[in-house]
Amino acid sequence: MAWLVLATAGLLEIVWATALQRSDGFTKVWPTALGVATAALSLALLSMALKTLPVGTAYAVWVGIGAVGVAVVGIVVSGESASAARLLFLSLIVGGVIGLRLVEG
Repeated sequence: MAWLVLATAGLLEIVWATALQRSDGFTKVWPTALGVATAALSLALLSMALKTLPVGTAYAVWVGIGAVGVAVVGIVVSGESASAARLLFLSLIVGGVIGLRLVEG
């Protein structure tokens, strides 16, 4: 159950980071509100997952989900670079997250 909570927290990290980018430096109310609310919920869920999971593993997985997710949103939605090198390094992050999950069970 902790892994599901952690995965949800990571997915919310994608939402809040994307919303804050769209808030235009906190000048747009709704993206700012969405970003702050989902950041708080993401942190709350991370905290819940930390009751069971080791902090180093949980934090790395949380950040990994968020980092890769935000990069993918940037590529798909914002037209950011999808160079072979960028995709390679994103795949290394994914591999690390999967590896941590397998090691922790």
